Amino acid sequence: MPQQASNPFLAPYNTPFQVPPFDKVEPQHFLPAFEQGMAEQQNSIAAILSNEAEPTFENTIEALEYTSDLLTRVSSVFFNLASANTNAEIEALSKEIAPKLSQHSDDIFLNPALFQRVKKVNDSQENLELHAAQRRLLEKTYKAFVRSGANLSDSEQAKIRDINKQLSVLTVRFAQNLLAETNQFELIISDESQLSGLPESIKMNAAQLAKDAAKDGNWKFTLHQPSIMPFLQHADDRSLRETIYKAYISRCNHNDDLDNKEIVAQIAALRAERASLLGYDCHADYVLEESMAKKITNVLDLLHRLWEAALPVAKSEALQMQELMNREGRTDELEAWDWFYYADKVRKEKYNYDTEQLKPYFQLTNVRDGIFEVVKNLYGLTFTEIKNIPTYHEDVITYEVREANGDLTGIFYMDFFTRNSKRGGAWMTSYRKQRMKNGQRIAPVVSIVCNYAKPTGENPVLLTAEEVETFFHEFGHALHGLLSNVEFETLSGTSVPRDFVELPSQIMEHWAFEPEVLKRYAKHYQTGETIPGEAVTKMKAASTFNQGFATIEYLAAAFLDLFYHIAPAGMQINPQAVEEKAMADRGLIKQIAPRYRSTYFQHIFAGGYSAGYYSYIWSEVLDSDAFAAFKETGNIFDPATALSFRKNILEKGGTEEPLTLYKSFRGRTPKEQYLLENRGLTKLA
Repeated sequence: MPQQASNPFLAPYNTPFQVPPFDKVEPQHFLPAFEQGMAEQQNSIAAILSNEAEPTFENTIEALEYTSDLLTRVSSVFFNLASANTNAEIEALSKEIAPKLSQHSDDIFLNPALFQRVKKVNDSQENLELHAAQRRLLEKTYKAFVRSGANLSDSEQAKIRDINKQLSVLTVRFAQNLLAETNQFELIISDESQLSGLPESIKMNAAQLAKDAAKDGNWKFTLHQPSIMPFLQHADDRSLRETIYKAYISRCNHNDDLDNKEIVAQIAALRAERASLLGYDCHADYVLEESMAKKITNVLDLLHRLWEAALPVAKSEALQMQELMNREGRTDELEAWDWFYYADKVRKEKYNYDTEQLKPYFQLTNVRDGIFEVVKNLYGLTFTEIKNIPTYHEDVITYEVREANGDLTGIFYMDFFTRNSKRGGAWMTSYRKQRMKNGQRIAPVVSIVCNYAKPTGENPVLLTAEEVETFFHEFGHALHGLLSNVEFETLSGTSVPRDFVELPSQIMEHWAFEPEVLKRYAKHYQTGETIPGEAVTKMKAASTFNQGFATIEYLAAAFLDLFYHIAPAGMQINPQAVEEKAMADRGLIKQIAPRYRSTYFQHIFAGGYSAGYYSYIWSEVLDSDAFAAFKETGNIFDPATALSFRKNILEKGGTEEPLTLYKSFRGRTPKEQYLLENRGLTKLA
């Protein structure tokens, strides 16, 4: 009893909106809560198995759906903190908890008596009067057992268990190594002349980083995106650009205790072995079975078509940069660490467009308010800041989200700034997924996490155009979670295939730079002046510039992902050789590296996107086509189109096949042409 009284996970949350009590959570609470959560779920499963009545949807499938309340509650907090605000205790716990959770999951899905009950319900579904969501839950539940090895022999199941246990530990090690390696690099500059070319705002941020590191009077640059990307784009010192670029692309590849090569090889080999045991030719076949794409050939066909369209554009871009270098009197060859720098110069020369000049119009709070207005116009939602609920870090801001009629939609957290306790990138996550309980909608608790540079002094946070786009993107994911309106948590919100989940996020990006949207939020932080129409025109004209590079670096990573995961069981995997072959086979030019190299490709080795990194471009076919539906009405806020997108996509979660949902919205299958047009790839396609 004393433990229950002191552990905030072991009792209903006594907080506004029943959000997690972050102010009461300590690292020592996690392991007992995990263990009790696993025990409670096993007890609930034992009750299902002891039911002597014939297995039904209600007493087996639906009952199983509600067995993990405590485990879900503690897991959502723990794994989100492990990504957004970790520490040494949480990292140690991650390694300890991962194999325990792996075993617990296997104990459920490899339980023969439980599988027999699930199978009986599945086999009799034609005689059951199930509505669409129930049929979908039954299908997903049955497949989860089969895809976990429920049909295998005891010896094969023992191998599956061992593989899952190893993978659970390896993926944690991969992520922790990457965070440590990213955090440990620093480029300290003491000679101000070496900052030539860098905007004042970037120098101020670098000075603050140096001050925070007790190196006052210097400038510090790191491998975090808000630091390295402006440096590569603006720094005149070529040797320093080379230094920081090479540090970035060689992360976790130094044959030391943070090296990830052997981990990569082990993860890929174990996935291939597991796929083989389950009856698949490779891990990619296993993954894609549950995707929109369904087959490797469908993915490769799309990637090859886009590669053939984009590679000539990328080569043309490289030629333009080389010509500019030569005009400047340089006779050496364009290198990868020159690309961002000379791309910026060519953009200025060709379009008279300077991305840095737009930053004063992209104040973070104004962008946020602009997104709120876009969402209000589309879906009638309002966001009201609330300060009386606990958060896990002082940077986190919270909102209650309500419908136009005042009904609660959900609770929303935003965590914007980079810190050493947070992994890189940007993402959306849930602390509580939407579901129905006793006929009432349980409102979701959703969060987005970004890595913007913290404000310095009295200056506000100003975003780059790319960071604005990221904000809109993650907000789209948040809407998918917030607007979910389904019965079962398993089918809620973003619980959809990877190559469909990016549709709601990527379609939001389309509103970011529409002229009528920019006029609403792009206000100069000092003068309040609305962004000039001339600047918007230039931005639009330059929007397809460098898209050859952007497309090719992304596609290179997507191909790399597939190369690892089309390997059959038993193949020896050498990450360096895999990379070299994957890129050589594509004809990748030397000035472009894959967006993610193997040793820091967290999406696929620690992030759930294995054999699925192609999903972003697959979904871009969908989002480009879907936004065209708005444009065709002549009103990007067309109420009927917005309502259809909400009802058929955002609210439905995983209750139906993705293509069925999309066709319900669009009335047809998506067309690829809009993606090519948006990326400016049609001329050379």
